[in-house]
Amino acid sequence: MNEPATPNQEEPGQQEHRLRPRPVTRPPVDPESAAVFGRPQGVEGSFDLLHRPDTSARPVSSQPGPPPPALAEAFGRQPGEENVVLQRPAGDVRSDDSAASDNGDGSGGGDEKPLWTSESDPWRDPNSPAVLGTPALRGQERAADDIERPTGPLLSLPELLFGRRVKPTALALLGAIALLIGTGGGVVGWAISSAGNSLTGELNFAEAEAAKERPAGSVAAIAQKVAPAVVSIEVEAGQSGGVGSGVVIDPEGYILTNHHVVSHAMRDGNAKVTVVFIDGTRTSGQVVGSDPKTDLAVLKVSVEDPVVIEIGDSDSLAPGDQVMAIGSPFGLENTVTEGIVSALNRPVTAPGENGDPPVTYDAIQTDAAINPGNSGGALVDATGALVGINSMIRTVGSSGEGGSIGLGFAIPANQAIKISESLVRDGSVKHASLGVNAASVAANTSRGAQVQNVVSGGPAAQAGIKEGDVIVQVGERRVRNAAELTVAVREHDIGQSVPVRVVRDGRQLTVEVTLGSD
Repeated sequence: MNEPATPNQEEPGQQEHRLRPRPVTRPPVDPESAAVFGRPQGVEGSFDLLHRPDTSARPVSSQPGPPPPALAEAFGRQPGEENVVLQRPAGDVRSDDSAASDNGDGSGGGDEKPLWTSESDPWRDPNSPAVLGTPALRGQERAADDIERPTGPLLSLPELLFGRRVKPTALALLGAIALLIGTGGGVVGWAISSAGNSLTGELNFAEAEAAKERPAGSVAAIAQKVAPAVVSIEVEAGQSGGVGSGVVIDPEGYILTNHHVVSHAMRDGNAKVTVVFIDGTRTSGQVVGSDPKTDLAVLKVSVEDPVVIEIGDSDSLAPGDQVMAIGSPFGLENTVTEGIVSALNRPVTAPGENGDPPVTYDAIQTDAAINPGNSGGALVDATGALVGINSMIRTVGSSGEGGSIGLGFAIPANQAIKISESLVRDGSVKHASLGVNAASVAANTSRGAQVQNVVSGGPAAQAGIKEGDVIVQVGERRVRNAAELTVAVREHDIGQSVPVRVVRDGRQLTVEVTLGSD
């Protein structure tokens, strides 16, 4: 059986192919590295015998060589110091000769002991040129030479605190000031704590400054502009009377108001009319004229340079425009309320008072709060211009004493100014008339004002209008009730020819009517 060859056994011919060890190569040493890290000259072994701890085997020359000139100049004795030797304790004075006579074993030529020996301090060179100062005294010598020296004055507290002397008076004054400050702080703290614990005391409010600058179109700015031109009117007629409002429309003292405000004065010649201005000025007023059918009247007062309201254009209003009502509701002078135009061309009617004819006009409807006493006051737009004369309100209940429910009515300024001019000029006003009495109707076939009777020889009778006809249009305006028929006719001038559309027996026909006077 063949056995594997052992590691020491080699096959024949295998030794011929074995690789021999490569020769050791030593790269040449850099001369500079050899000079820095190589053996010093004369050293053959691994260590320099000159630096072994055993210094006894180190060869020491009896006389050291001269120091380098540079070191000798820097650290050597200066001229005149050749005889200076190392310092010695007091009483142990030696000369260079005695030092030179040391035997090398630590003893000199005499009984004095050397200050140093090469065996006790091998690192000290007796030929060192160093010059030391006076050596430190030993314990026994310091005790023997202990001499009591005088001590300086002790520092006082002012000197310690302030670094210099302080006069006692100044120090006392400083203490008094500190005491005063401390006392004041204590008093203040006690007062604060007492106030905090008390249930009563003063409140400190953060007050805001009033807004003095207001936009030109603000309600406040408009009220300040218009209020001086709005007056309160007080009427006393025997045991009766009333309070209303008015608006100054002319520098001569003409005031526009409602007829029902001065109706008592119109019937009673002894009635007293008093006009009150915003500054409290009270003066008597005289009724120039009135128009019960449109509820307008004009007064005259003798006042120098009164504030006059600006007249606006009521025809330019639109629903939603901002308006303000200024007057004296319930006798509360210069009351300002604000709202919008709710509707335009709203025909309203009311029964006359004390035998007066019914009141009918085309009103501006507003939700600005209007109450009894606002009658005759101003309705102004966002610029402060007069656009209406407050005249009527809609209330809940039959008594008519209720307050505003947001349904107020004002006479348009364009119509009011036209009537006031007639009252000042003529003392009375004439309106266009159709010459019929009508009532509101609403039927399946028509809706308008049904003629109840026709004035004989009047404009309607001459045009062929008969009783039972339903008038549905006058000129360009549609008629939906009796009140609207009246205002539609009054929009035209007396003697003007106007087309009138009527419904008769279910058929519509148009007739031309020349309007007369009422």
